[in-house]
Amino acid sequence: MTVFQPRHRRVLALPLGMAMATALAFLPDVSASAADTGGTTSLSAAAADGPSLSYVVNVRPGHGTSERVQKAVERAGGSVVIAYDEIGVIVVHSSNADFATVIRKVPGVDSAGATRNAPLPAQSTTDVGTPQVLSSEQVARADAQATDGQDPLEPLQWDLPAIKADKAHEKTLGSSKVTVAVIDTGVDDTHPDIAPNFSAAQSTNCVSGKPDTTYGAWRPSSTESPHGTHVAGEIAGAKNGIGITGVAPGVKVAGIKVATSQGYFYTEAVVCGFVWAAEHHIDVTNNSYYTDPWYFNCTDDPDQKALVDAITRASRFAEHKGTVNVAAAGNESYDLAADSITDPVSPNDGTPSDRVIDPHKCFDIPTQLPGVVTVAATGAKDLKSSFSNYGLGVIDIAAPGGDSTAYQAPQAPATNGSILGPLPGGRWGYMSGTSMATPHVVGVAALIKSTHPHASPALVKALLYAEATATPCTDPYDINGDGKVDAVCEGSKNHNGFYGWGIADALAAVSR
Repeated sequence: MTVFQPRHRRVLALPLGMAMATALAFLPDVSASAADTGGTTSLSAAAADGPSLSYVVNVRPGHGTSERVQKAVERAGGSVVIAYDEIGVIVVHSSNADFATVIRKVPGVDSAGATRNAPLPAQSTTDVGTPQVLSSEQVARADAQATDGQDPLEPLQWDLPAIKADKAHEKTLGSSKVTVAVIDTGVDDTHPDIAPNFSAAQSTNCVSGKPDTTYGAWRPSSTESPHGTHVAGEIAGAKNGIGITGVAPGVKVAGIKVATSQGYFYTEAVVCGFVWAAEHHIDVTNNSYYTDPWYFNCTDDPDQKALVDAITRASRFAEHKGTVNVAAAGNESYDLAADSITDPVSPNDGTPSDRVIDPHKCFDIPTQLPGVVTVAATGAKDLKSSFSNYGLGVIDIAAPGGDSTAYQAPQAPATNGSILGPLPGGRWGYMSGTSMATPHVVGVAALIKSTHPHASPALVKALLYAEATATPCTDPYDINGDGKVDAVCEGSKNHNGFYGWGIADALAAVSR
């Protein structure tokens, strides 16, 4: 099995258990010196002495602050792409190598930093990999095994009974008044499993940092990752006699494309995605990625601090507007509650090097931001997936994300330990990762919102945790059976570092 992680940005395929330089949280189953802020002449001279980069400038709330800072941006050799005045975040392009240093000195600026290392547009030579596509023979075999009321491929979806979604569907499929948004690589809304539930009016392309509402701009091209389409189907694949069934097959799903064609999830795009969700009545967002180019963003670094600030403002704004934000924990089997972690992949659009980070000061965003639901993955035996990150006080909840059949094999008729979902072009295939666990939690949250339409984000999250199936620590955790402990779980049955408050429960979500 290779590791493929859009928990966000590009993907680097590595052997299972190794760190990867990709922001997507899934594994496809493929068995200088500062310029003077007061000197217009010196600023202009420095305006073109470096590659063109993208920046976020975070300003203090207050009348006229954004306008004044925007003028300073222009004097410092920058051009404003868009100003999100509602959260005080300005997206800027500049080729001034000293732009961030200069603009941080401007009154009213809280933080500022480059969102990338690679020049605009970012280029990547990393192969994003491919999922394991279901053959026509496998489709026919599954269809023959389907019982009354099941979609043709549902017999292969071991993950639905694992969270009692099949039983929940006997009560309700979810409300069409609830909309989830997949902030990801794009969604193929023409897929027969997605088209019936797709909301074009709530979809957009945020790759540039500002919304592109051109019809179809939310779709991935034929050469781009299928990740977002797979995630969308896991959440809201229609129960229509075709293909698979989603966890909440009666709710609406929107696509917010934030990944570049090279597979990077940059801060300006993620900020745009959360603001769009906030302003378009999105009930739940799915975030199966990490924000490039840093796996962990350290707040004692001025550039990385600015990225944390910007996305924190955007995600909090979305929650304030009624959105529950759910994110993948990651696929490197890191203990996110440890005293230190070695990050070998950052920056993934530059020259990465091993750096030892303090997880209490350096954060995987958006999953470790305040208010965001952090999701770990489980396999077909309800054990932590071999690749899933963990950590007491970090993981909030767990859900099926798949694992190698050598570690956790499903019961027949399912034979693949990964998660089945739709792929662009009317196909279906298997993927694994915390990317796949997250949409299960999003689907359950959507069912809670369907059952309690007036519930606030805080209440939806409280019910999500309270209704989860308490799962004790796996101790010892020797997932490959070699006699060595692979990870240490801390905490009680009701709250621990592997499963958080437990494994998501769809039936409980619709039973109150």
